[in-house]
Amino acid sequence: MSRRIGILGGSFDPVHYGHLIMAERARVQCRLEAVWFLPTSMNPLKQDGPSATPGQRVEMLELAIGGHDAFEICRSEIDRDGPSYTYETLEILTSENPDTEFVFIMGADSLADLRQWKNPERICELVSIAVVCRPDSPQPEGDMFPVDSPVWMRVDMPLIGLSSRELRSAIAKDIGVRFQTPRAVEAYISQEELYR
Repeated sequence: MSRRIGILGGSFDPVHYGHLIMAERARVQCRLEAVWFLPTSMNPLKQDGPSATPGQRVEMLELAIGGHDAFEICRSEIDRDGPSYTYETLEILTSENPDTEFVFIMGADSLADLRQWKNPERICELVSIAVVCRPDSPQPEGDMFPVDSPVWMRVDMPLIGLSSRELRSAIAKDIGVRFQTPRAVEAYISQEELYR
């Protein structure tokens, strides 16, 4: 019997409740055994790299997911040099875990950009896609994928207006971010003087 694992990638700079709720909704609705958070080392589609170091982003993730037995951190991208291409990471993970069915979790907004990713067809060959839809997001349709008849499922999520960019901006302006990220992450950001 194969395991069914969700993969949620991102910079997590910093991780916030939107990420955590997205992961939990996908875990429950897609009947996943676990969700692996996959922090990227260098996102080729983003001009500016993360503000926090890879180590700091991993530490914040550890603080955020601590106590949730089904949440783990996958260091596959952060431990590699160079840009992080999702298809390469998924090739590595599927090769190293032949007994695992991976489900790649992405927001509906990211699905709209999937064709711009490197080798998106290969992503759809390797994994199922869980498209997380908020009430204001575009409704996913089969023709949004780079292949015909992809294996995908819809995950519904409440409207939560959080973004890492907005949190970084608020912290830089000395505006509180309480209840937007776990308290332990907020304390870590303060202690490390991140985003100032």
